[in-house]
Amino acid sequence: MNPSSNLVFVGPTGAGKTSIGRRVAERFGLAFVDADEYIVEQTGASIATIFEHVGETGFRTRESAALAALLARDGHLVSTGGGAVLDPANRALIQQQGYVVYLQVSVASQLKRLGRCGNRPLLQQANREQVLRDMHQLRQPLYAQVADLSLDTDGLSPAEATARLIHLLAMRWQRQPLPRAPADANS
Repeated sequence: MNPSSNLVFVGPTGAGKTSIGRRVAERFGLAFVDADEYIVEQTGASIATIFEHVGETGFRTRESAALAALLARDGHLVSTGGGAVLDPANRALIQQQGYVVYLQVSVASQLKRLGRCGNRPLLQQANREQVLRDMHQLRQPLYAQVADLSLDTDGLSPAEATARLIHLLAMRWQRQPLPRAPADANS
């Protein structure tokens, strides 16, 4: 049991971290934040533009800073980018600051869900399936390492996955209460 006031979703692209995350956040009264969207807001540049100008290393630096800022808050559901777990410091932070949910998905389902999606720089290669398989082989053990709870989203609609996840979280997530503001002595 990892008590926390935050939920953190990890998993590969196309697993449903954002679509399911928004629904789960609403159900539990959490503020939803997609880490990639946060990076775009903070930098004023798309993920593709960041990759183009500073490469994956520059993007990962921004991602680590974003996670540190987001997880310093309480009462949030943070949807991480698929590669956030590559950095050991990110993995430690994610585990310390949140109850971690690993949304699993097969490569076949990723290919169907992502279609011809053009906004993921690492997938802009001729053999997307092989790229996804390579990512899966490298990242899957890292997702499993940080996870407090896992859910396979294959064959599930976002609504079905959300319903299953809400049920599992209700049984397993020990939610820490949010810190209270000190009472005003003059009241």
